[in-house]
Amino acid sequence: MNTQEVANRLVELCRKGEYMQAQEELYGDAIESHEPAEMGMPVAKGREAVAAKTQQWAASVEEVHSAPVPEPLIAGNHFTVTMENDITFKERGRMEMREVCVYEVQEGKIVKENFFYSM
Repeated sequence: MNTQEVANRLVELCRKGEYMQAQEELYGDAIESHEPAEMGMPVAKGREAVAAKTQQWAASVEEVHSAPVPEPLIAGNHFTVTMENDITFKERGRMEMREVCVYEVQEGKIVKENFFYSM
């Protein structure tokens, strides 16, 4: 798959809330996931570490009120997607999150993801 196809598939799966399936299908074995340092989330490297991080996040969510995912913007082997989430977390209550997600694609797989957000 080229970058546009990977991006389109990721958006399709995220719109359905199928994040783990997206990782299984689209992430490379050496995937790196980066969060803002001030959020206390270390860099996750490798499919297992990224999956564990995603599962930890999902376990912290009580309810997703809305999570629209617009069309991706492609630039070479990178693409970006913005997300505006309205989520109730089990321990932090209801919060709105505006996020810019930047992905790097190599040989048809996502090899790096960077999330930029504030809560």
